[in-house]
Amino acid sequence: MKALLALITTLFAGVAMASDVEIVNVEASQSGSLWRFDVTLRHGDTGRDHYADGWEVLAPDGSRLGMRVLVHPHVEEQPFTRSLGGVEIPEGITSVTIRARDNTDGWTAKTYRFDLP
Repeated sequence: MKALLALITTLFAGVAMASDVEIVNVEASQSGSLWRFDVTLRHGDTGRDHYADGWEVLAPDGSRLGMRVLVHPHVEEQPFTRSLGGVEIPEGITSVTIRARDNTDGWTAKTYRFDLP
């Protein structure tokens, strides 16, 4: 019985860890009126059945300014950084929110506020 309980606890702990996409770091640079975002994510990708599959840049009002779609898992590359260029930030906005998702659980509840330089 103890062995079964330990196995179930281990399995559920692994699932919980894999379900949260963590935004580790965000960097941004401006070129003219457009911005480039470099976002570093960590996720317990297990393969095509469960992996971090995207992140987005949101304005303070929640509207999407840009989205980076990730088309494959990064099982052996954790954490990993991917970029998105050509993001237009409306005048007057001084911070954005980055939100990540995975292909099984959807958008994570924890977001990352980024103050524009």
